[in-house]
Amino acid sequence: MAQAGSADPGVGGHWAAGPGCAPWRWALALLWLATAAGGPSRRQWPVPYKRFSFRPEPDPYCQAKYTFCPTGSPIPVMKGDDVIEVFRLQTPVWEFKYGNLLGHLKIMHDAIGFKSTLTGKNYTMEWYELFQLGNCTFPHLRPEMNAPFWCNQGAACFFEGIDDIHWKENGTLVLVATISGNTFNQMAKWVKRDNETGIYYETWTVQASPTKGAETWFESYDCSKFVLRTYKKLAELGAEFKKIETNYTRIFLYSGEPTYLGNETSIFGPTGNKTLALAIKRFYYPFKPHLSTKEFLLSILQIFDAVIIHREFYLFYNFEYWFLPMKFPFIKITYEEIPLPKRNETLSGL
Repeated sequence: MAQAGSADPGVGGHWAAGPGCAPWRWALALLWLATAAGGPSRRQWPVPYKRFSFRPEPDPYCQAKYTFCPTGSPIPVMKGDDVIEVFRLQTPVWEFKYGNLLGHLKIMHDAIGFKSTLTGKNYTMEWYELFQLGNCTFPHLRPEMNAPFWCNQGAACFFEGIDDIHWKENGTLVLVATISGNTFNQMAKWVKRDNETGIYYETWTVQASPTKGAETWFESYDCSKFVLRTYKKLAELGAEFKKIETNYTRIFLYSGEPTYLGNETSIFGPTGNKTLALAIKRFYYPFKPHLSTKEFLLSILQIFDAVIIHREFYLFYNFEYWFLPMKFPFIKITYEEIPLPKRNETLSGL
């Protein structure tokens, strides 16, 4: 974060206004100094999600309990005059294993369905974690490594077919728009670019408070955000969406203004901050996987002590670490409406 530099009049002199120093130049100098000194408070919020030039190969250490996109297939090229129906798909997270259990808590997974009028074939497109949610949210503390090790990637999955029962039984399968084959093909090219450059998953939305208009520090990057980005792209390409209510799950953390701490090298490297490195690893230790019942209960107490009592949270975002001074109500899961976009709405970013 930018900090004010030393302002020692003994170095370089030139503090008094001489004959050739116009008042407007002093005004500009003072404005520059004020900007430099106010660097931390003028940081861009929310912090922009970092995109990459390519998707790296996953580390062999990272193993998924459930194979990512097992029936995936390339996105087909549609005939330009085809009429493609677009469906909103939503179901409880891990519905295949727990049924509607998480649906009662409104913890939902989002996807998009397509149906070709010419061929009668339908397709599902979704974006989710390569190594399950826990690996994307918290790191592994490997004894042979000084820094926390992250198995965090998310990606798009496209496959033929829509499992009607999976989406309808405890969720949603509803027509939201109709597009041409040409529009579908343009969207497919955008999905490829989006998928190659947006490579990691982010669970949390971090805000200053639950009140409307509160400052957002960090945005999540998950299945619902992929759906929303795709809807916006389709609207930009001319799609007209139906007027129906669309709600999405969001998981919030609430904190005061975050403090930037550094990246893996600056914190955990040979010349890093050993005290800070230890504090970060201690914070993440209770979140480790494969705990016994006794260890799990103890971990819950440790997490409560860190986040609620001491009001501390260490966030890993854009492959950098941030400190969050937590505030009441600390964490909240919401299921809130985000309207479908209007036609030709400008898409920001990709």
